[in-house]
Amino acid sequence: QVQLVESGGGLVQAGGSLRLSCVASGDTFCISAMGWYHQAPGKERELVATISSGNTNYADSVKGRFTISGDNAKNTVYLQMSSLKPEDTAVYYCYAHLGWCGGLYDYWGQGTQVTVSS
Repeated sequence: QVQLVESGGGLVQAGGSLRLSCVASGDTFCISAMGWYHQAPGKERELVATISSGNTNYADSVKGRFTISGDNAKNTVYLQMSSLKPEDTAVYYCYAHLGWCGGLYDYWGQGTQVTVSS
């Protein structure tokens, strides 16, 4: 079991920046990948970025603007968001995939609201 707690969301003007943080606790040694998803009103939850063993992957819509990084010692992943657009407005959810302890399990944080004004 892992618990994920997001922070860093808020209101920002278009073109601005925010950094989201996600702290994992519990059986963090089982985590094989972490990432961020977002969900805007009326839309399905979509992948934003993932990181696994140092490898990163991004949705085309955020590539070049967002950067995902991790600090294993702190059991924390970050999403640095720059050049924000109103279309980025959504609830952002931290995600963890547990793959090192037998079986495959997915966990989600509660989400943090990001609102980009124009």
